Amino acid sequence: MSVIARREVELDSFWSRARCQLPDLPEQRPEAWAFGATKEDADELLALVLDGTKTGTASALWDIEADGESVPEMGELSIIFDGQGRPRALIETTAIDIVPFSEVTAEHAHAEGEGDRTLAAWREIHERFWRQHGQRGFSPEMPVVCERFRLLFSAEDEPRNSAPGVDSGGSNE
Repeated sequence: MSVIARREVELDSFWSRARCQLPDLPEQRPEAWAFGATKEDADELLALVLDGTKTGTASALWDIEADGESVPEMGELSIIFDGQGRPRALIETTAIDIVPFSEVTAEHAHAEGEGDRTLAAWREIHERFWRQHGQRGFSPEMPVVCERFRLLFSAEDEPRNSAPGVDSGGSNE
């Protein structure tokens, strides 16, 4: 099985398990993506989501537009990959605010959960990130999409003693 086919199977399985836990979820599987630009970033930031520290993220509007993507919307669902490309979490967008980089708030910086959670740390981390990975670089006036979200489901939410389709030794009688 190809890597792409295996990823699709893993995504479908994750989505099915999430829908079993949360039956009001739509049938259509949402978009899946990873935080950051590296496998290490993806794992580190996902860990912050899973432990409840990270409830926000930021994207350069310039990059969203250059990629032909849409700005996230309130209520939008996303499956989050770990650094190995495995689906690990389901989040729901709860708020969106587009502001210049220089106007991102200390509250948003704290919600992102990175570094010491201060605005100064957020600015340093994100300026460096967009200078290295942004499609149009960095500017203090660049528009930033500040997204807040909540964790709805994670692979860790599932019972540890059984897997789908595996008999856990219990009786159905």
